[in-house]
Amino acid sequence: MRVLVLGGTGFIGPYVVRLLAAQGHDVTIFHRGVREPELPAGVRHVHGEFADLAGTAASPDAAAPDVVLDMVPFIDKGGHGITHFSGIANRAVAVTSCDVYRAFGRLWRTEPGPPDPAPLTEDSPLRSRPAADLGEQVDYDNVEVEAALGALRRLPVTILRLPATYGPGDPQHRLFPYLKRMDDGRPSILLEERLTRWRWTRAYVENVAAAIALAVQDGRAAGRVYNVAAPVADDEEGWVHRVGEAAGWHGAVVAAPRCLLPDELRLRHDYDFGQDYAVDSGRIRRELGYGEIVGEDEGLRRAIEWERRNPPRFDPARFDYDAEDRVLTALRA
Repeated sequence: MRVLVLGGTGFIGPYVVRLLAAQGHDVTIFHRGVREPELPAGVRHVHGEFADLAGTAASPDAAAPDVVLDMVPFIDKGGHGITHFSGIANRAVAVTSCDVYRAFGRLWRTEPGPPDPAPLTEDSPLRSRPAADLGEQVDYDNVEVEAALGALRRLPVTILRLPATYGPGDPQHRLFPYLKRMDDGRPSILLEERLTRWRWTRAYVENVAAAIALAVQDGRAAGRVYNVAAPVADDEEGWVHRVGEAAGWHGAVVAAPRCLLPDELRLRHDYDFGQDYAVDSGRIRRELGYGEIVGEDEGLRRAIEWERRNPPRFDPARFDYDAEDRVLTALRA
């Protein structure tokens, strides 16, 4: 197929593009040229501003894509990028986030009411209020993105709701705070006690990319909404132990009340951890036959290797082991 990828040069996008190219598809990526990741030679690059995308889509020199994949539907494009291909492409796929669910608002205490049942399915209630993490760095709302794309009548759009994604290239370095303590030989890792049993869905980047590539290829995905996630959501204590096992660390996870923890280990927001944030990915597995292409243990191993080679810049005050030892001593007293 002819596949046009909008974006595709960030964290997850290059994995998707490489998969699509390896599967024999004719892939073009439209991006601003800020990043130029290593991609197969046959992938065509079109550089431009997303605000000018409408003219690019309508250009007589542009080959009509069979499928448009929008990896960056949050970027202001004078209308969401996929909308410019209504009546041009046969199908479209857009990646959003599991933050669309009401449970996300209840976790952040912006949506009133008791916790929603988890794991969340594609039919679970969506937020009625703006996302709590909007700000200078995040100025879009995935609920609005999905509503705009769902209103298209001449172009069936597949929505993929992604989880917290980790792996090589992760700009958030999700594993780093735990991994550094493990590699520094800390015998115990402290967690705020209300966090230890909270479940949060994650997935390894190559497996997320495989789900996206599958939705691009499979016509049965047209017009459907899918959660993408690992089969099981660990609680935070279990996640630390899984990272530790992959990293060769066999220490203890110690729960502590917030009042005892150093400032750097205290959560910055008063989350309601009675609301688990686990999602069910059964629909994409049943309907499209999705399955992970990299085992969870192998994915963690690859992610850890990359983190060790590419540590982020950090403030040493984040790792005040003397303060952490004082907490551990107080807990033993």
